[in-house]
Amino acid sequence: MKKYQTTQEQFWAEDFGKEYIERNKSDELLASNLSFFAHSLKSSGRISSCIEFGANIGMNLKALKLLYPKIELFGIEINDSAAGILSGLIGEDNVYNTSIFDFNDGRKSELVLIKGVLIHINPDRLNLVYEKLYSTSSKYILICEYYNPSPVTIPYRGHLDKLFKRDFAGEMLDKFPDLQLADYGFLYRRDPAFPQDDITWFLLKKQN
Repeated sequence: MKKYQTTQEQFWAEDFGKEYIERNKSDELLASNLSFFAHSLKSSGRISSCIEFGANIGMNLKALKLLYPKIELFGIEINDSAAGILSGLIGEDNVYNTSIFDFNDGRKSELVLIKGVLIHINPDRLNLVYEKLYSTSSKYILICEYYNPSPVTIPYRGHLDKLFKRDFAGEMLDKFPDLQLADYGFLYRRDPAFPQDDITWFLLKKQN
């Protein structure tokens, strides 16, 4: 059995992570993701490569492939079942079946994507994740999470200490002076056409 550094990692690596697959693989979600990325990346131009931290089965990467047919895609995914499905989508060599904390490939992609993942990271380990997001990006970082101006912890589907809200993008902007806010927005769960789960997104750009 794999050893994990935090209870949150184990939570997603085991049965709850498998259950998440079944809740998040619909055609409606793919359509919403396609609309979302077309909007959130409108100022970035054509994207040639992307790595997603916490890619699950690749619903975000599938949408990006529709927008940018020639894009090179990579994904980091802790859950074995999800990583297996993801391998069928983007190729086994492009999937890192590991914890984000243990990812250390040295690869850089034009776009680094994290969507609905930072909220589930142990707050004591966030700085490590911020450093990995920054070092893996050659140009853009797209952060899509629940937002709160100050850190709070809320119950998540009956589980405690599994969901944390804060200003993730603001903390990254403070941590890395050469990052600039390129764009941002909000997606409402009651959107009549393309709903998302009340996500606030931030597109950060490296000034290098």
